Amino acid sequence: MWAIQPGSVAPPESKAPPAVRARQANTLLQTALEQQQKQNLLGASQTYRRVLELDPHSKAAWYGLGVLAQQTGDAANARTAYERALKIDPSFVSALFSEATLLRSSRPDKAVRLLKRAAEAEPKATTVRMQLGLLLAEQGSDDEATKQFRRAVAANPSVLPQVPERFRASVSPSPTSRHAGNTR
Repeated sequence: MWAIQPGSVAPPESKAPPAVRARQANTLLQTALEQQQKQNLLGASQTYRRVLELDPHSKAAWYGLGVLAQQTGDAANARTAYERALKIDPSFVSALFSEATLLRSSRPDKAVRLLKRAAEAEPKATTVRMQLGLLLAEQGSDDEATKQFRRAVAANPSVLPQVPERFRASVSPSPTSRHAGNTR
């Protein structure tokens, strides 16, 4: 459906000074995000590609193309786009999380590795920790799952009700321990 490649013909803007191209790319990136929010997926895709013509190293544009591809059920192009974003920034949490979500069913071990990278990059990312805990629990790695749930609850106690029942008692912060989620 969508090929994830920037245009091969250089637009006139590509001859502009780098600072001008960067401003143009940022403006286009905002336009693409607005188009995406308004569900103008084709327009957003075209605009992200224009961003990549100006800045092939725009992790945000690659990520945006990945999200669009994932929304339309194009898993192969979504993975390609996420991988391109991760080559630019290996600790880009959004791309790590999105690719892990994409691979959760088909390649759970790879999804765990991606979520672990995301958790390292953003230790207080509650959603990442919760998803990692859930995936580890599904795989039977209860000790590791407990650690992830504990860290998620330590970062944001309001997520405790989302922790599976069988883990709640072991991840609940005790009234005598201020550092219940600290496993260092």
